[in-house]
Amino acid sequence: MRRLGSVQRKMPCVFVTEVKEEPSSKREHQPFKVLATETISHKALDADIHSAIPTEKVDGTCCYVTTYKGQPYLWARLDRKPNKLAEKRFKNFLHSKQNLKGWVPVEKNNKQYCWHSSVVNYEFEIALVLRHHSDDPGLLEISAVPLSDLLEQTLELIGTNINGNPYGLGSKKHPLHLLIPHGAFQIRNLPTLKHNDLLSWFEGCREGKIEGIVWHCSDGCLIKVHRHHLGLCWPIPDTYMNSKPVIINMNLNNYVYAFDAKCLFNHFSKIDNQKFGRLKDIILNV
Repeated sequence: MRRLGSVQRKMPCVFVTEVKEEPSSKREHQPFKVLATETISHKALDADIHSAIPTEKVDGTCCYVTTYKGQPYLWARLDRKPNKLAEKRFKNFLHSKQNLKGWVPVEKNNKQYCWHSSVVNYEFEIALVLRHHSDDPGLLEISAVPLSDLLEQTLELIGTNINGNPYGLGSKKHPLHLLIPHGAFQIRNLPTLKHNDLLSWFEGCREGKIEGIVWHCSDGCLIKVHRHHLGLCWPIPDTYMNSKPVIINMNLNNYVYAFDAKCLFNHFSKIDNQKFGRLKDIILNV
């Protein structure tokens, strides 16, 4: 399969959208909804949407792996409103002597961003990644992946305190965070690109229990449709991701370094090669 596109800007909807004057179910206090019409957008048609690769839109925080000061770093976005208190804290952080491993502060467009990683061990530059098992597409796998294998890729960070935790990972007492390469979950049996067919697929198909769809076009363009565009709710109680079994691949014997007792890598190593019925069933002994 060809390399999929990266998230670098806001993705347009596959359909032409219209604004409806009623309270949004997606954003609190927003007095309007943005809904899809039955017309496919010109952007989607120009990008040859009918030949694109459809993938599951994962509900997480967008991350990016790139080189920083000669090392691969994971950058996970955390937006802060530019009020005086946030500005003061941000400037104090810039001038502090705090170790930058795991933190890369930047400022652009009058907005402040702090990029933080809680799922990376920088001693060996490895990350906790969730994706399909290489030999069984019906099985998920959590494994340790070198950051060098993820360079210049966008990922989604999902976890206990991410966007309301729609995938039911762990708890406040047993927090769990994982990275998913963007476009990792390809959709195999998508219906025709018609409004009513997609609506029926989201409502009545097990594979449709997802946040949305992202089409990866051959020119690198990304086109999406969210459940909210079709007037459907998100999050939902039982997601498709949580219907699949998952196996742990966390053999750390190749690493001489003694992993910190509290880090997720160490906890996962204790359940290496164990199989669980679903992500929700993974409880770490922390």
